Formats: sequence, C-alpha cells, structure tokens
Amino acid sequence: MLQTLKSPCFLALLILTFLVFVPIANSKTQNFLPRGSSLSVEDESDLLISPDKTFTCGFYGLGENAYWFAIWFTNSKDRTVVWVANRDKPVNAKGSRVSLRVDGAMALTDFGGLLTWETNTTGTYTDARSAELLDTGNLVLKDPNGEILWQSFDFPTDTLLPYQYLTKSTKLISRLKNGTFQSGYFSLLFDNDNVLKMIHDGPDTSSLYWPDPYNNIYQNGRFGYNSSRMAFFNEMGTFTSSDELKFSASDVGLGIKRRLTLDYDGNLRVYSLNNLTGKWRISWQALSQGCRVHGICGRNAICVYTPNPMCSCPPGYEVADPSDWVKGCRPTFNENCSQSQEKFVRLRQVNYYGFDLSYTKQGSIDHCMKLCLEDCRCVAFSYSLSGPGQCLIKTALFNGFQSPNIPDSIFLRMPVSIETSERSILNGISPKCPPDEAKIVVVGSTRWHYLYSLAAALGGIEILFVIAGFWFLFRRRHRLPASGEDGNNFMSSQFRKFGHAELKKATKNFKEELGRGASGAVYKGILADKRVVAVKRLEDSYNGVDVFWAEVSIIANIFHMNLVRMWGFCSEGRHRLLVYEYVEHLSLDKHLFPPNFLGWKERFKVAIGTAKGLAYLHHECLEWVIHCDVKPENILLGSDFEPKIADFGLAKLSQRAGNKSEFSQIRGTKGYMAPDWALNLPITAKVDVYSYGVVILEMVKGIRLSSWAVIEGTDEQEIELTRFVRVVGSKIECGENSWMEDAVDSRLNGEYSRNQVRKMVELGIACVQEDRSKRPTMDFVVQALSECEDEADIL
Repeated sequence: MLQTLKSPCFLALLILTFLVFVPIANSKTQNFLPRGSSLSVEDESDLLISPDKTFTCGFYGLGENAYWFAIWFTNSKDRTVVWVANRDKPVNAKGSRVSLRVDGAMALTDFGGLLTWETNTTGTYTDARSAELLDTGNLVLKDPNGEILWQSFDFPTDTLLPYQYLTKSTKLISRLKNGTFQSGYFSLLFDNDNVLKMIHDGPDTSSLYWPDPYNNIYQNGRFGYNSSRMAFFNEMGTFTSSDELKFSASDVGLGIKRRLTLDYDGNLRVYSLNNLTGKWRISWQALSQGCRVHGICGRNAICVYTPNPMCSCPPGYEVADPSDWVKGCRPTFNENCSQSQEKFVRLRQVNYYGFDLSYTKQGSIDHCMKLCLEDCRCVAFSYSLSGPGQCLIKTALFNGFQSPNIPDSIFLRMPVSIETSERSILNGISPKCPPDEAKIVVVGSTRWHYLYSLAAALGGIEILFVIAGFWFLFRRRHRLPASGEDGNNFMSSQFRKFGHAELKKATKNFKEELGRGASGAVYKGILADKRVVAVKRLEDSYNGVDVFWAEVSIIANIFHMNLVRMWGFCSEGRHRLLVYEYVEHLSLDKHLFPPNFLGWKERFKVAIGTAKGLAYLHHECLEWVIHCDVKPENILLGSDFEPKIADFGLAKLSQRAGNKSEFSQIRGTKGYMAPDWALNLPITAKVDVYSYGVVILEMVKGIRLSSWAVIEGTDEQEIELTRFVRVVGSKIECGENSWMEDAVDSRLNGEYSRNQVRKMVELGIACVQEDRSKRPTMDFVVQALSECEDEADIL
C-alpha cells in the first residue's frame, strides 16, 4: 500500500484529480463567469465575488417571490445594492437564471425561459469570453485579450461608485420608495445646457429643483459652456463635474468605502461605510432641507420641515391616498367658476413653486385678489408682504413648502361654504439657535385634521422619548458607579460618565487652566488610563438640567475630523463638566496674532478645515447644529495644525438649561457676532457664516479686525473690519491689483499663494454681508476653497 502511494502514476493521478475538482469546488466564489455558464436563483451560493471581497454579484431577493440580478456591498449590514439589471422586472424564485451565452451576450431569463434582460446580441459582444466582477464593483464582459466589451458602469441605476463616470448619455434614477428597486421619479442628469441637475418627473408634472431653480447658472456656481458633460466620483470622496460643480465627503481621504446615491426621497447623498459596524453614515448631501425636493409631496400638498420632511394637506383639501403622498391632496369642493360666493384662505410662510399665470409688482393685496377672481384658471395667489407687494397668480398647486424663512403668504381660493379660517403654520426649524424640537401650532378653529393628527403624533412621540429618557436616567442613577469602570459606558467604549472626584484628581484640583470663555473655564487633565484631556467646567447657568446626559450624548455622537471629540461628561450634584480630547497646539488665536506667527500654508489649512467642520454641522449632521460662537479661541490646532472646532453644541445645551424655549440673551463674542442678533432676526446657520468670514479675513490680515481704525483724511474712527471690507472690496470691484499687498499680513514677507489669498478675501467679504441672504453657505465655501487647495504659487 505504501508503495502504491509513492508511485509516480498515483501521484500524477492525485494531482490531476486536484486540478480538476478544486476549480469546480471554488467556482461558487470566483469573480468570473465563463462563457456558456450561468448563475441560478435557486442556489444561494451561486455568486460572483470581487477579488478583494468588497462586492458581491448575484440574485438579490425582496419579499416572498421577487428577485433581481444585482451587485451589492458584501460587508455592509444591509447588503446595500449599488446596481440592478432588471430593476422594474423582478424574476421568479424558481427557474430563473443569468447566463453568459455562447453568442457572447449576458442574459437574464425568468421561469419558463422568458427573456427579462440582456446586454446585447450583436456587434463586438459576440467575442465576450467571460463576465467578471472587479474590485471597483463594475461587472464587465471581456474578450479573449482582456478588453472590456460591456460594463455595468455604463448603465447606473441610483448609485455612482468611485471610478465610475456620469456622462451625457447616463443618469441616476432614484428608487420609487424605500425597500424596492423600482424606478422612481427623481433623476440626476446633464441637461441640454450642459449643467448637472436633479429633476422630479412625476405623474402630474416635471420640475427642476437642484441647483436652485430661482437662480441662473452662474448664481448657482455652475458653468454651461462645455461640451464634455462628464462627472466623476473618485476614491478620495471628491466629486467633480464639467459644469464646475465640485464637492467632497466630510471624511475625504483614502481607505473608506463610499457611494454616491440618489435616494428615494430625491436627495443626493454621499455615504461612507463604517467597516466595524457595517453601517453607512451620510458624509455629504446636496440639500440640507428635504422639502426643497420637488414632488416629495403630491399635488396641492404642503411639505413641512420638522426637521424631516412631512406632508400635510391645506384647509379645504384631504389626502388622496394616506399610503402614498405622491398622489397628494384633493379638494373637498368642486373646482369651477360657477360658485356664487368665494373666499380666500390665507396660509402664512407657505408658497407653491411654479405655475404662475401672471406676475404683478408693487400691487395691493386687493388688486391681486381681484386678478384671481377674474380668471377661472386661478386656484390661488401668492403675495409677499416684504417690501413692495408682489403678486403671483397660480393655476395649479405643486411643490408646496412651509418655512419660517418664506416671507410670502398663499391665498387659497374656495367656496364660502367650506369651513375654514385664516391661520398660521409655525413649525419646522424655529428661529432659535440651534433649532428647537419641531412643533406645529395651528391658529383658529378649522377642520385641518391632518395637521392636528401630525401634531398629536409628534407630541406622542415626544412624550414617549421623555418617558424613556427619565426611565433610562433612573436606571443609570441606580446602576452606574461614579468611577471609571466598564459599567458606566453607555454610548460606546470611549464615551462615558465621570465622577467629579475623578476629574478633580485628573486636573490636580483644576490647577492648569487652558482657557476661559462664556460657557466656562477649561483645564488640562490626565486620566487614569494616561489619556490627556481638556476638562470644561460649565458655569452655573447649566445647572439643573434634567436631560443633561441626553444632550451631551447627542453631541458626543457627532464625529468629524475637524470637530473636537468629546470623551465624556460629569453631572453630579451642581457640577456640570465636559471632557474633551486634548488638542496639542491649543487655539488659533495663540498662533495667529502678534507676537505669535503662523505661516500661510498652515493658515489656509485652518481655513478649509474649519469650513469643512462647520459645513458638517450645518448640512450633514443629523442635529443640524448651529455653533453661535465661531472665533479663533474656539478653533483648536492639532499636531499637524489640522483645525478642530470646539464648543459646538453648547448653545443647544444652554438653551435646554433655561426655563424658556427661546434665547433670552444674545450669544457670541463681540467682533464676531452677526448683525442678525442686533436686528432681532430669526437665527440661522448664517450667523456662523458671518463669524467664519471674520475669522478668515483675520487670518489673511494677521490682526484682530474688531479693533478701531482711523478713517483716512478724517478724525473719525471705524471698526477695522468695516474699513477692510470697504477699502479692499471697492478695489476688487474696480479691478485694481494693488489691494493684496495692503490686505495680507506683512509678516508673511510675500510668501503666500496669491490665488488662495484672493479666494479667501472674496469669500470672507461675502460671508460678512449684512444681508444674510447674500452670505454663502458653508458647503459652498468648502467647494470654493477646495478648488485652490493645491495651489503652490508661493511668491
């Protein structure tokens, strides 16, 4: 027997058997499908897997008996699908298969051999020898020489992957709703003017909603004179387009799996994958307010920002189909011109986009009402009370949107017999900083029962959260020790509750003070695990906060490389303390202003990093936090001078501590505060934009701009910031080139990028405009600075 095992013939037979059977055993997990082979829906292991195991291709089932030939992320928790061949034609659970036929075409057949989808059956596709799933998530057909004959990247569904192009002949189409692959009503595509747009194409109407349809191409920062019509999403998380559109994920960099998806709600988002949890995080999105998406609520309906979009029917209307808001609202009265008596019901801070029959400027509200009554096509009119009256006659009601920022009112035309009364809707983001819980207040007696139901539902949810919060707080007080044991970790293994004695010991009785601000003093400390931390001892105004722990846990869950990380908190007796990571180089003011000095490369790095952090808070963070106190003292510098914004969320925390739901005092620091506060305007993210503008102008000039300066040729004085904007701004408008030498810090000795200086000054001046509507958003600032981030023209 031993001789037999050692014989050459036996060994050769063994090797041959290995070579024959091993490929067969491994065929289920290979990344290619040979010509003449197929994958069956009945075999769950019949899959193609990319070489690096990132993507899987095969049959994806939803429901009881519906399958799609799809590609998905292997390691995402929900097996996120990025491409579907037969999105509108699911196949049966039995007998369905996808095959690479002998004629070179890939075909999907349903039960009984019915052809459902195929690549092509003519031309060069006949040379296809294999189908392969690449590490990029691209399914390709290759000829014998390895050349790609067909690829799934040329036929995207709702998702764009890194290395995948969007061209004039391709587009993204959203899903109809969550939990299905059926084509929806929202598209991302290049329009005839060469501009990349998002369009709603619904059952009743089509409408452009991104970029802002109220602006022209250049006001939206786009460029229409190009012929390439091409966009690209790279592995760094940056998207660039031939129309000058550019944006980046908040976690821009290598090593992160990302996707760009046009979601079923019509918003375009970049998602980043957490490899540990398998969950996705939004790292960029096109629209911060979902109600800006047209068609999210159907005909006649109003989108209410709460802060998530919710649909409601106006008075005199009822929901057409409660299970599908795309069908909108229908009137409870007959729409005709034979009514003997009619009235108009006013909805404040509401408007409907488009379908304007006529436009009148500087007319009275009575004149506008008369125009509507005289035209049978008029169903409502819009009237603006800000400035000269502006009247728009509406022939249809689509894309209704309610917001505190809308100065207009809509007047609905209906018979007098319909029981309604004039009302106001107060909901969504309240005019506070940061936004309060969403609420709906209905004024007047009417049967607007859908908004009442919405208010009741939100109130019930809020009550449940409060009860759950108190229950959790009660459990924590009885179960969590004050020490640093594992038992008091409730958000993660990192974030936890500290005892006051523990922090007192860590800071050596609060000995080394790092800084002091309006919210309290910060001390350096070393924890028992040797971590160096910064401990902020909050002022007495934060005492007595029953839900203190809940608020800081929200702040602790906000992650971004340009935001200071919170490690924990202390809520013990009257003591309220926050524990942050210790940032090595302390705050920006300690490096920028004389006698200290910061090089230009570091200054620009701080400018763009701070912009990214604020953009994350304003547009991507689920809490939509407004900082309210952006200044150099709250911008900390890491070991490589990467900026980290401190004290974000404290305005929200302080607001919770008060007895009122509104701010009772102005917040911020003199010199960096927007005029919005003094003018008693509703506080929005634009107050942070103003403060940021002051900071980047100070980085260019190298001095505090809140000091006073003498006006040339007079004995009068004005704020340095005012003088800077007046003098430099006028020179830029006049096309003068001499402004830069006076505007830039002389200590730089000319060692700076002229393009970067020009961009920062232009953005800074735009940010500090008194009219907040003229200030850019922080995501626009990030895009603008990113365009010259790699400049190297140091003189």
